[in-house]
Amino acid sequence: MNKSISIYLLLFIMGTSFVFAQKKTETTTTSQDKIKSNDIDPLTPAKAAFYSAVLPGLGQAYNKKYWKIPLVYGAIGTSLYFYLDSQKKYNSFRDAYKRRLEGFTDDKYSYLDDSRLISAQKFYQRNRDLSSLFMVGFYVLNIIDANVDAALLQFNVDENLSLKPSLYQNDLNAKTNLGLTINYSF
Repeated sequence: MNKSISIYLLLFIMGTSFVFAQKKTETTTTSQDKIKSNDIDPLTPAKAAFYSAVLPGLGQAYNKKYWKIPLVYGAIGTSLYFYLDSQKKYNSFRDAYKRRLEGFTDDKYSYLDDSRLISAQKFYQRNRDLSSLFMVGFYVLNIIDANVDAALLQFNVDENLSLKPSLYQNDLNAKTNLGLTINYSF
């Protein structure tokens, strides 16, 4: 027993003497950042939404999505056309009905009776109201699109991040399994 204690004591002394015999050198390591920092402006979505609210399509131009500008003006312009057309026809049928109530029958809708004139007024009034709702809806959608597009421009999407499907064989039953892998390269 004394022999084993003396061996442990000898090994302990020899081990610590080697540790204390080494020179200490201080090394400083500097790491270089390889990731490029993007300057993110949190006010960019608000600017794009404001520009789109002032002039439809201006927020899309601010986001450099020029191909969306004709879509914005096409949607709003089409709604405006149908609004003005329905308003003109509504006024025409309403004026003809008012003249009928006054006793005149020389209007361009003399072939229609009073109930047809009333139903035509209701039809064009409903179309006019729906067109105005579509026009306001496309205007609001224009603002939302500019805001969301500006917010999505700030996300970092590069080649280091990938998402791809993978096929692998199960070791237990030798069947092929389908999986999805997300890889990020540092």
